[in-house]
Amino acid sequence: MSMQKPATAVAEPSVVTAREALEPLFVKLEVEADARLIHAAVRAGWTAEEAVAAIDDLRRQDVAPSRH
Repeated sequence: MSMQKPATAVAEPSVVTAREALEPLFVKLEVEADARLIHAAVRAGWTAEEAVAAIDDLRRQDVAPSRH
């Protein structure tokens, strides 16, 4: 009879990319920022729909290639 221990499976440590680690925080911050912007716009007399449209426009401008 052999005295060797049976082989046990060893779980490899999970490797997380920087993007995977940061994405949940980024999304949380983005949602919080949007809520604050919409709240401020509504307090200033805008409708929530106008605020959302303005935020979307700003994002499109931010992503659009610069024409300098």
